[in-house]
Amino acid sequence: MDKVKVYTDGACLGNPGPGGWAWAVSRELFDAGGEKDTTNQRMELTAALKAMERFKENKLLVVSDSQYLVRCFNDGWWKNWIRNSWRNSQRQPVKNQDIWMPLIDLYLNSKPDSIKFEWVKGHSGVDMNEYVDMLATSKAKSVL
Repeated sequence: MDKVKVYTDGACLGNPGPGGWAWAVSRELFDAGGEKDTTNQRMELTAALKAMERFKENKLLVVSDSQYLVRCFNDGWWKNWIRNSWRNSQRQPVKNQDIWMPLIDLYLNSKPDSIKFEWVKGHSGVDMNEYVDMLATSKAKSVL
């Protein structure tokens, strides 16, 4: 099982508004898409979901500038959400459950320690993070 480092990002023109998502392993191996009416958070999660689906047979390091995504897994937020019937710490329904559920299922159904998440500061000059940002923003513009 090869280890894959994948960068993910989401973008939104307005929030909500037209949005785009992207993942990339390299400038030759990537995917991106968009939606007409969405939010930045949904696009961040969609990018990770698409990458995890694509590389489900691999060990995976998902690199994202979304603390929402990274902290959910690294800090175990998802465990409390499930335990609390998909309610957050304010007892409100967790937003974006339709994307979180398959993301968490992929994570839980993978081999132990085969999916890791790493946060990278956005717009800080990290080449592949800048690349997926450009792809996601381009897709958001294309669905206007």
